[in-house]
Amino acid sequence: MVAGGFGEFYVPTTLIVSGDAAATAANIIAHDSFFRMGFAAYLVEGICDIALSLVFYRLLRPVQKDVALLAAFFGLVSTAVFAACELFYFAPSLILGGADYLKTFSPDQLNTLSLLSLKLYGYGGMIFLGFYGIATGIRAYLIYRSGYLPRFLGVIMGLAGLGFVLKNLTVVLAPAYASDVFILPMMVSGLTMTIWFLVKGVDEKKLDARGMTVG
Repeated sequence: MVAGGFGEFYVPTTLIVSGDAAATAANIIAHDSFFRMGFAAYLVEGICDIALSLVFYRLLRPVQKDVALLAAFFGLVSTAVFAACELFYFAPSLILGGADYLKTFSPDQLNTLSLLSLKLYGYGGMIFLGFYGIATGIRAYLIYRSGYLPRFLGVIMGLAGLGFVLKNLTVVLAPAYASDVFILPMMVSGLTMTIWFLVKGVDEKKLDARGMTVG
């Protein structure tokens, strides 16, 4: 959550000036190390997300093994899609790097290409939410049915998954309605889940019993 918040939101919103290619390029050039730290933070997030797919699979496998595996597949695909999108985020550091082979482009053209690359990164990131939303929804269903995790976690996680899917659909089909309000349930869900697992954890007796009967 910390790496994702820093790399996906804080750095881009700090450096990117919407609709102003020259100002955005100037920010990236002036804060190149900060820009690259955003990319490095995503790498940390991506590594954690891959591990999280395994954690959720092992945790929810006793409820319904094949469904838990399906959620893991959707989770891994979403991480892979977003990783590909992150290449568009990293591209401006190359485009604006002053390499000799780029001198055939004017400064304005390079600035525009950089902003276009960042726009593609943003749209790609929103498209990946469809895969992640389905994974989240399936996990929410399994948590709700588990018996060893509280049902309210499943409910708020289900709302988060729905928000992801709605954000994806509006970006693709109705961009004018693609509000960030769809992402708010994810923030609530992620924070609640984190606190719950750190403070309360899993009812191990019920988990062991479920594992023996279903596992």
